Amino acid sequence: MSNAVEVQGLVKTYNKGEIKALKGLDLVVPQGKVLGVLGPNGAGKTTAVSILSTLLIPDAGQGVVAGYDLLKEPNKVRENIGLSGQFAAVDEILTGFENLHMFGRLYGMSNSEATARANELLAMFNLTDAGNRPAKGYSGGMRRRLDVAGALVARPQVIFLDEPTTGLDPQSRLGLWKTIRQLVADGASLLLTTQYLEEADHLADSIVVIDHGEEIAAGTADELKTQLGGDRVELTLTPGQSIEDAKSALAQFASGEIQVNEEDAQLLFPVDGGTTTLTRVLNELESKNIETIDAGLRRPTLDDVFLSLTGHTAEGDLIEKEEAADETEVV
Repeated sequence: MSNAVEVQGLVKTYNKGEIKALKGLDLVVPQGKVLGVLGPNGAGKTTAVSILSTLLIPDAGQGVVAGYDLLKEPNKVRENIGLSGQFAAVDEILTGFENLHMFGRLYGMSNSEATARANELLAMFNLTDAGNRPAKGYSGGMRRRLDVAGALVARPQVIFLDEPTTGLDPQSRLGLWKTIRQLVADGASLLLTTQYLEEADHLADSIVVIDHGEEIAAGTADELKTQLGGDRVELTLTPGQSIEDAKSALAQFASGEIQVNEEDAQLLFPVDGGTTTLTRVLNELESKNIETIDAGLRRPTLDDVFLSLTGHTAEGDLIEKEEAADETEVV
């Protein structure tokens, strides 16, 4: 099996077709790879994951997940996938250990097998010390880690993680990244939705950017960044310097629009030629007696890519969690 997930033409509408959550979306996750799906809340990410995990039936489309027909063999699909949804789904009355042990028994494991797997996952997610405490006393980050651990109890071939690090502190996020890398190294295939562009950059072998239910770009992180025309020169002017004079002097070097942040006296623009062009830029400013506090060259980020593709940043279009609690109803 070359692809762990391969679906074509997913369509999903609500309110008798008035709300189009997905508009013919195609997704492919190669075996042993990570596909990152980027998009703001309301883009259709959770709807897509719900269909792939058999929680929703699409209005149109077809596909194969873990070697089984998504629509004709949903029970077989469920036996071979793990799912961690957008919000942690754990039993707060049970302890961390009891939650994982219960999942193992539901998957058909013997008592000893479920016990061993629960303890293994508690250690993997740094929850051993809290394993015998009720989950209702866990922090939000701990609940999230327990939820992701629950998705791995049966050692699934294919894993769907819907914004798995939302609400985690930086240390916990890095720890989960490490776990995800290890899962893939051990042979798992993973579809990851995220609002953190840095996360997709670090974890995903390939990326699909969706907005309003359809793909607007696809490729590796480097390929998407290259679409923006290479490197960026970023300058901060000394207080009192004329931004307009600087902009006029730099126009000859810019291979695209010069973005200006007047409040911070910053200019950002794409260039060809890398460090050679940066040197020419600084020489030109010096010849015009325009002083800078800071100057540098950087590659475009995925945030730059998203802004270029959609007209807004990924985080800029987020809605409050209360309003996004069930994206399948609001997209």
